[in-house]
Amino acid sequence: MQQIAESELILNNDGSVYHLNLLPHDISHKIINVGDPDRVSMVSDFFQKVEVKKQKREFVTHTGIYKGKRITVLSTGIGTDNIDIVYNELDALVNIDLKSRMIMDTKTALELVRIGTSGALQQDIPVDSFVCSSFGLGLDGLLNFYELENDADEQEIINAFRQHYPNKGIFPESYLSKGSTQLVSRLGEGMAHGLTASCSGFYAPQMRSLRLTPSRPDMIDKLSSFRFRDHRVTNFEMETGAMYGLAKLLGHHCCAVNLIVANRIIQQFSKKYHDKMLELIELTLDRI
Repeated sequence: MQQIAESELILNNDGSVYHLNLLPHDISHKIINVGDPDRVSMVSDFFQKVEVKKQKREFVTHTGIYKGKRITVLSTGIGTDNIDIVYNELDALVNIDLKSRMIMDTKTALELVRIGTSGALQQDIPVDSFVCSSFGLGLDGLLNFYELENDADEQEIINAFRQHYPNKGIFPESYLSKGSTQLVSRLGEGMAHGLTASCSGFYAPQMRSLRLTPSRPDMIDKLSSFRFRDHRVTNFEMETGAMYGLAKLLGHHCCAVNLIVANRIIQQFSKKYHDKMLELIELTLDRI
């Protein structure tokens, strides 16, 4: 097996992975990802003990104990480009010997759980409710740089979606990956379930218009009207598609749960975001 070159696996002077600034013993195998660095402390405030606190750029990490479980919470920042960094470096921490730069023979599977915020794309999914992503639907293009293979169920869904929502030759090809069945079942009880679309930006990529006109004015209508068997697009945000795709490729278990802070169909926005986010955090900590 070939040693991974220094230019490909970049390490800091202390041997930690480059962007996250973490060493293998800094993390648990149960990892909660949040976008906002400030949300890390919202999660770790529930811990009975905090063992690790590290930060580099937007990547803030706290590892501690919650009701006897060792859990890491790590901020990713915004967007699937950051997910590409975070998930590859988390995998390196458990599946690559950082000293020898060799891939380990025995692989470790992490539990990766996103606690995020999202906009609903269905009228019947109210603001302040929770959505668990059965599938991650990528509109951003990141997983097109990897060799993502779909199973038969995933392939049928993505084929139907591409027919319903063609890329018109100018948008990235959409992709799809299923969430971890065991985590979706454990974390998503009592929540709405569906396809979570991940976009490459917040304004035009999610059909918001301030001073610039989006080039795809039918986006929300097309996403909300998609139906294939019992599948529909429930919500969209900027991370889940890449998380599910990379976790699948790397052999990890992944699930995203989102607080609905806006309903784009009826144009409502949450007035009690903070309290509902604390509720989702505690619920997830109890179930992880």
